[in-house]
Amino acid sequence: MDGFDSWALTLAVFLPLAGAAVLLLVPRRDETSIKTVALLTTAATFAVGVWILVNFDYGATDELQFVVDRSWIEVINSRYIVGIDGISLPLLVLSMFVSMLCVIYSWNHFPEPHNPKAFLALLLILETGMNGTFVAQDLILFFVFFEVVLLPMYFMIGVWGGPNRQYAAIKFFLFTLFGSALMILGFLALFFLGGQTFSIVELQDTAQGIARNTQLLIFAGLFMGFAIKVPMFPFHTWLPDAHTEAPTVGSVILAAILLKLGTYGFVRIAIPILPEAAVEWAPWIGLLAVIGIIYGALGCLAQRDMKRLIAFSSIAHMGYVMLGIATLTDFGLNAAVFGMVAHGLITGMLFFVAGSVKDRLHTLELSRLGGLLVQAPRMGWILGFCAMASLGLPGLAGFWGEFPAILAAYNPADGLPEEVFRAYMVVAAIGTVFAAGYLLWMLQRAAFGTPKDEFADQAVPDVNGPEWIAWSPLLVLILVLGVYPHLLFRVTDGAVGVALRALGG
Repeated sequence: MDGFDSWALTLAVFLPLAGAAVLLLVPRRDETSIKTVALLTTAATFAVGVWILVNFDYGATDELQFVVDRSWIEVINSRYIVGIDGISLPLLVLSMFVSMLCVIYSWNHFPEPHNPKAFLALLLILETGMNGTFVAQDLILFFVFFEVVLLPMYFMIGVWGGPNRQYAAIKFFLFTLFGSALMILGFLALFFLGGQTFSIVELQDTAQGIARNTQLLIFAGLFMGFAIKVPMFPFHTWLPDAHTEAPTVGSVILAAILLKLGTYGFVRIAIPILPEAAVEWAPWIGLLAVIGIIYGALGCLAQRDMKRLIAFSSIAHMGYVMLGIATLTDFGLNAAVFGMVAHGLITGMLFFVAGSVKDRLHTLELSRLGGLLVQAPRMGWILGFCAMASLGLPGLAGFWGEFPAILAAYNPADGLPEEVFRAYMVVAAIGTVFAAGYLLWMLQRAAFGTPKDEFADQAVPDVNGPEWIAWSPLLVLILVLGVYPHLLFRVTDGAVGVALRALGG
């Protein structure tokens, strides 16, 4: 491979880091230059993503493309291996896309303390970690990028967050760090027992010889690392606090991309490398997934803050993704990847709207909201559209993340208890009714009726220019993927087959 092909993924990962370095050289008082550098950096990175989309071979989505394999840390036989297939391509482009839209939205929405230079530099470092995780094909490289996102998000919550920001930031940091410690132990075990290599592709062959009981233990370490990041019940407790306290852009990135690092880890690493252990663990993963669906929904019904309600809805939605993964079928994994993308678009959009409502009214307490359709009708209709997408209305992207995952549970992979998974299917289907309940309740409280007395005489600005620019592409994609889901399924299907190859999937 020569020319731009061999540089594309490296540029996709490290361009944002270069942009962050340039930002450090710009004087803090020159706010326009700071915002321009950040926007140009994310736009250039997204342009690389578009180039990758155009030049990707859609006839070979099951193969790694744009692969670069270079020497890196020879002493531990870790190599700089990057590449993408049909699973990682949509998630990589989603990461680039959302990062660029976050910079656009931030143009006149910087949280207090007002420091665009530090805020945007952290956002760019975050993008490097997220993009790197989706292209890494070496376990140590994956781990480095997986951890890079931790520090910028910690500062984003801890410095620019709400009243309880320090508690939320420390809780987020400690939970994810604990999971990562167990995950790296799993990676080391794979290295020593799987032929002294960290290459994800090689380990899919060499790790098959690891004894079954040892596989189960290694999978447990990987499970903890990924499940905390998702987050699955009962490891979810950091998420509502982190979402509620984070600034708007932090919440959007957390929902749209960061949670997907955990589910992606299951599909990319845990299942293909440890298929025997995956079959043993799958019923338990499915159980935790459906508990998360119901628990998240009930948690939503108990919330009084719009942002916290959306955060609990993420726990429920990621439960559908994990249920799809637990079926270990190509149908289930396709649904899971679609669910990741759909959740990123829809919940990211909901957090954008919640942030703009808070900017205008300085509260997200549902008992104080009301009449958004009267005061800012466009924003009210956008909130309604996103709520319908989130509850899984057919014709919008959310439907294709939930319905196929429920359907996949009817016929799980060979070796999995059919009756158990059919029971999970029933529970997950009931969860969709709860979802309609809490989302319509939120919409009714926030958008319908007349404004409360304290806001009745207040002029509430409707959607402004940067908001339209940042939101329109997300709204269009939610509709397009809802009407034509094959656009995404045709990309993921071949790669999902490879991920399940060791299971005979």
